[in-house]
Amino acid sequence: MEEKQFRLGQFRLGIDVGGTNTDGVLLDAALNCVAKVKVATTADIASGIDGAISALLQQANITGDQVQHAMLGTTQCTNAIVERKGLDRVGMIRLSLPSGSSVPPLCGWSREWQDLLGGHFYEAHGGYEYDGQLIAEIQQAEIRQLCQQMRGKVDSVAICGVFSPVNNQQELQVAQWLREELPGVGLSLSHKIGSLGMLERENATILNAALQGTAKRFVEGFCHALEAHRINVTPYFGQNDGTLMSQEFALKYPILTVACGPTNSIRGASHLTKLADAIVVDVGGTTSDIGALTHGYPRESSAAVELGEVRTNFRMPDILAIGIGGGTVVKGVESGVDGSIQGSDARSLELGPESVGHQLTHKARSFGGDTLTLTDIALEMGAMTWTGEPQAQPLGIDMITADRVYQQMVERVEEGIDKMKTSAAKVPVILVGGGSALLPDSFSGVSEVVRPEHFEVANAIGVALGEISGQLDKIVEVAPDQRQAILKALEIEAEQMAVEAGACPDSVQVIERHEIPLSYLQGNRVHVKIKAAGKIA
Repeated sequence: MEEKQFRLGQFRLGIDVGGTNTDGVLLDAALNCVAKVKVATTADIASGIDGAISALLQQANITGDQVQHAMLGTTQCTNAIVERKGLDRVGMIRLSLPSGSSVPPLCGWSREWQDLLGGHFYEAHGGYEYDGQLIAEIQQAEIRQLCQQMRGKVDSVAICGVFSPVNNQQELQVAQWLREELPGVGLSLSHKIGSLGMLERENATILNAALQGTAKRFVEGFCHALEAHRINVTPYFGQNDGTLMSQEFALKYPILTVACGPTNSIRGASHLTKLADAIVVDVGGTTSDIGALTHGYPRESSAAVELGEVRTNFRMPDILAIGIGGGTVVKGVESGVDGSIQGSDARSLELGPESVGHQLTHKARSFGGDTLTLTDIALEMGAMTWTGEPQAQPLGIDMITADRVYQQMVERVEEGIDKMKTSAAKVPVILVGGGSALLPDSFSGVSEVVRPEHFEVANAIGVALGEISGQLDKIVEVAPDQRQAILKALEIEAEQMAVEAGACPDSVQVIERHEIPLSYLQGNRVHVKIKAAGKIA
């Protein structure tokens, strides 16, 4: 592209902060990638983002004021849950007495989790029946007393009422009392986070409350980096359904950023290949995330999801993670006297789950290390080439052994692809992520394998492409003769939610709708989920 076009263009900045690398891209007005970069993720987040932005602006030869939109995707919340670090002190009030006291809060959580979160988990009067009828009134004096017990000892509070997705009034009222008693303390309301299923919804709400501080760190880090480069735009943040949310929304609901890494890769894969329906394999240094692309968006999981050993039920993409990556350790292969790697019984071969990850160029055999990895195998077989530093050295691996290892890797990926398919029909597969260079150009049960240009930064491209969404999740009574009118009204409500979140009204459309009849409820009640999305206003 000519320099004149750069000066006149309006650019989208996409940053994806992973545990090891921070990827960045600049897209022009036609959504073509004009600059891309990978830098190391830093402990303070901000300096790594700052370095990525500096490299991108220099590479594209533009200034910060030419950036029109800026988006960030991050796995910081996922890492905080898995590593159990940097979490807030959490309190919780469950509105369930007198009927719901048999199962205490944090039931099923490990002792480590319980010790980490502390002892400010309380039950109070309240809750509704499945049909929205009152179980018990909430008691203002009781709630304010619990606030006194938590004062100065918690950073955020989770509020969870029995069947609050059916009727949210009690949660809203208790939240108001908490704001009066505990100003400055973050609040997480379960009806805004999870769906039906009391314990899973409660767990997701507790995790959301624990992540408030983590969200503040990555939001502030991104905003400070933008300010440093005079990029005066409204920042947006990727969420795990492939759409974007505002800064205010990200601070309130950081749990919704969990799994946005593979989600962004799926969205980026769709854009780079122009495919709306496919299986996407995102290969990193440690794992391969396999997801389904449906109508241009990731397929949502219909099952409860475990995060850091905690069972939750908020919306999550349907992702299968397998232990195949560039740094995956190969075990069961013998070394010869001369240092060569010789044949081994196929039954003794084992791939992972251990990985050298970002230390690949220090620990892999091809770079002078002492660990045999899948990258070594692929290089030796000529399945991939290495052009970076340090230079890769040949190892003299027995080709029969190398082929056995490689075929075992391919079979693991093919098995994962089959698990994500909904029928036996052949489907296209898109390979993205830096580690996808390992994989072949064909798989069993696949119609075609597509490896697009810029595949290594598909995650950053995906977040840069994001649209603003609104998601409605309600249980409503639908009379047979009024079904169309009721559903149309709900669609309008979802579209309005997207507009309020920052979407352009003319571009908003419904992209997903699910109706689940609840046969055990009276009055033709239906669990309705509607998602609408549109371009940034």
